[in-house]
Amino acid sequence: MSRRGRKAALPTTPLRRPPVLGEDPSDVVVRHTTKEGTTRAYDFGRLPMPAAMQRSLAVLFAEKCTNGAWTSLKTSEGTWRHLPALGEFLSGQENPPTDIPDLTAAMWSAWRLSRKTRAQTGYNQIMVTQLLLRADSRLPQEVRAVMARRLPEPKVQERAFEPEEFRQIKAAARRTFRSALLRIRENTEHLNAWRNGDFVRGSKEWTLGEALDLLARTGDLPRRTSATGKTLGVKPHYAKVLGGGKPEHTWKRLFLTRLEAAALGVVLVTEFGFNSTTMSEMPVPRAVPDSGEKSRTKVYRLELEKRRRHAGHHFESRNITDHGADSAGRLISDALEATAHARAYVADQAPEIDRLLVWRSKGNRSEVATNSVGGFIRVGPFGLGASTDAAALWAQEQELPGKVFRRGRKTVNVVHRREPGQNTQDTHDRVYVLPEPQAQEAAGQVIADGVTAAVEAARRTVLQAQLADAPEAGDQETATASCSEFEHSPFTAPGAGCGASFLLCTACPNARVAPIHHPRLAHLHAALENLRSVLDPATWMADWYDAHARLEDLRQRLGAEVWKQAQQRVSNWDRQIIDDLLNGHFDS
Repeated sequence: MSRRGRKAALPTTPLRRPPVLGEDPSDVVVRHTTKEGTTRAYDFGRLPMPAAMQRSLAVLFAEKCTNGAWTSLKTSEGTWRHLPALGEFLSGQENPPTDIPDLTAAMWSAWRLSRKTRAQTGYNQIMVTQLLLRADSRLPQEVRAVMARRLPEPKVQERAFEPEEFRQIKAAARRTFRSALLRIRENTEHLNAWRNGDFVRGSKEWTLGEALDLLARTGDLPRRTSATGKTLGVKPHYAKVLGGGKPEHTWKRLFLTRLEAAALGVVLVTEFGFNSTTMSEMPVPRAVPDSGEKSRTKVYRLELEKRRRHAGHHFESRNITDHGADSAGRLISDALEATAHARAYVADQAPEIDRLLVWRSKGNRSEVATNSVGGFIRVGPFGLGASTDAAALWAQEQELPGKVFRRGRKTVNVVHRREPGQNTQDTHDRVYVLPEPQAQEAAGQVIADGVTAAVEAARRTVLQAQLADAPEAGDQETATASCSEFEHSPFTAPGAGCGASFLLCTACPNARVAPIHHPRLAHLHAALENLRSVLDPATWMADWYDAHARLEDLRQRLGAEVWKQAQQRVSNWDRQIIDDLLNGHFDS
């Protein structure tokens, strides 16, 4: 809320008054506005506590909204929902406190005991309220001491999906999204044909194209109005050619529904292990040039941002390649195609907003100003993001287990990827892995595999070349990598230049292996595998084992998906170089 009225001092409080809170002590409405422009108002006058306490909490709350601690409405809403419980508890005390300095250690201890701390809600009520109150310098020291006592975190009840459950969820989400994509694709083809002038003006096909063009540009079709000005159904002229005026006949032709967008969100979470908020707020992925030779593959850069509790933000980017129908990148291509018309509308009306997930609501509102609905954004009739409520409703309609976002993310990161996803390693291990029964069951085998891997690693040569994002200026290209110190090779005398075999580049710390080299090295790895099948074991071990071991180490470091992509990008030039290398046409 903007400042208004004359400056009025707060009773005994040393805190700065943020601009989201009025100067008048009786004004206790806080408005939290995010960087996207979404706003929610919180009326502290509704809390069951004295006016002085309401004002003090409002000041603390407003400070969090303006100092960068809370960057989303989801965070401020999470704190707000626990304040009424605190107010009800304090008002029920024999001597209720009138303001924060009146709180006592006994009151706070009783508040802690009254909460079911073994449940997540009770734990959150204590942690959230004490975090807010600690920011007030007037809070008595004895109360701070009680707050500082360790509160054990509740045991995690959520489990990763069982393999069959996970398979069913992924299949159902893909079916839902695939059906919507084909519908939008078919109508987009007709729209493009109309825009290209392929239909005779006035024909049924032409009128249908005109209707689709209106939908794409405005999000709706012209509607009839009653004598009183009330908006009625779609004009008969268009309803006839569309087959009716219901959503399935009109706007569903070009836009996803709320539940279809939720299904797409489920697909993204179960494919990449995204945090649901990160996925929902993800900007539109941009295609970047492929690092290999000219091809039809597309590489998308996903810019991810995850807000961490008490630790700012975590920013991450991932490159996802579309190299075929079964690739992860094809999902991004399909998502871009399915949301193209909706995103174009949003870009025209609110160009400052950049989101991948956009869907059409059931209403026919025509306003274009952005406004918030919960933690999400609306632009006219379009909503942005995929909420957990929508995902839960989709799962219910599909007769599937609930909490598909949270449990799906846990399944991917704990059971399949086995690495953090927008989390620290400590959080991943402590919160996600250790409490998970499937991880506990697999621990024995994992430990055994780890011991075996350690023994094997001690017996073989590992990769010594440096992994890099790209060759650096001044590097010299070799048959297998790029070299940064050709004149200072560890394999030859100083100043003589490197005379070692190109197979030893992977054993040299001067070498750099960038994505442009991955296809060639993947092909070399396969070629050495083939040699093993035709040579006697002693010869292969003597001539090729070390080079193969280093490439195997490289494959493990890059991961199965990157290695698979590299294999699919092998060019004829890569094959020729490796063939020449193995046939002895050049050694250095």
